[in-house]
Amino acid sequence: MSTITAAITEDHNELKQYYNEVVNSSDPDHQQRYGNQFTWELARHSVAEELIVYPAFEKYITTNGKAMAEKDRKEHHETKLLLKDFQNMSSTHADYVPKLKELMAGLKQHMEEEEKDDLPALEEALAQQDAGVSESLATSFGRTKAFVPSRSHPSAGEHPPFETAMGLLAAPIDHIADLFRKFPDKVVSPNPSTK
Repeated sequence: MSTITAAITEDHNELKQYYNEVVNSSDPDHQQRYGNQFTWELARHSVAEELIVYPAFEKYITTNGKAMAEKDRKEHHETKLLLKDFQNMSSTHADYVPKLKELMAGLKQHMEEEEKDDLPALEEALAQQDAGVSESLATSFGRTKAFVPSRSHPSAGEHPPFETAMGLLAAPIDHIADLFRKFPDKVVSPNPSTK
């Protein structure tokens, strides 16, 4: 079984891979496919962190878990605003790659801080709990990604339960719209149940 750190780090690595596919290509079709894949993964990842990981910070990290969660929620909001702009752009738009680079600049710093500071602090706190808590969080994180929106909706907020309710309303619409978007490898729509 995977730990929550491993699950989040895997998502971070996928996001970096999709980003590189967009910025290192000159083919608009390739850029659009991987831009859609980047959006799909980042939107789901962000909401799953807000619903599973940040409450775990607050619950298990006694010294500064709440402050850590709030800081990350604020960073997520900024990322969601940029993602909302990017996700609505065509790869033929002159600002497509520059907007993604702007988004990734802040996101890269956020991911590095999570991997260097936040997740080790969480794992240390979880080690004091019953065995398997990190693995259980990883399972919940993966399952949650199957039910959340696949596009950015910054107006939904970053705090459960309001975000949860808004996500449950937006997710089916996003998932249906994904059927009409291009994704890598001629996949009609990524299957959220496999992530």
